[in-house]
Amino acid sequence: MAQELSNRQLRVGQEVRRVIAEAIEQGNVRSQEVAEAFITITNVIMSPDLKYATVYLTTLNGRSLGLILEQLTADKWMFKKLVADKLKLRFTPEINFRADDTFDEVERIDRLMNDPKVKADLAKTEDED
Repeated sequence: MAQELSNRQLRVGQEVRRVIAEAIEQGNVRSQEVAEAFITITNVIMSPDLKYATVYLTTLNGRSLGLILEQLTADKWMFKKLVADKLKLRFTPEINFRADDTFDEVERIDRLMNDPKVKADLAKTEDED
């Protein structure tokens, strides 16, 4: 079972999210593809010691997500510097970018629940109660 995040982890994660999102939104990135992409940072998970930040993101319709992740990863030193400049933390976290597959998982579950076989099984269960 996953350990619940502390208030400090949540607060620092939101601040890291804000700094990175602001930089991308303002176009303070080296890659033209990243500057032109519609990127949503869905979550930032901080390690308990606040030394690592995992940034989860998605793009509009998942377009060019692999390319965007590659380019953000190549520029993670720049984001680390921005975080160090804007947030006064004891340690500047190492930043890792990951695709947020939450929406894909929701879609997969939705497809399963709408499958005729599953609906039939659910109807049987309701009739038995």
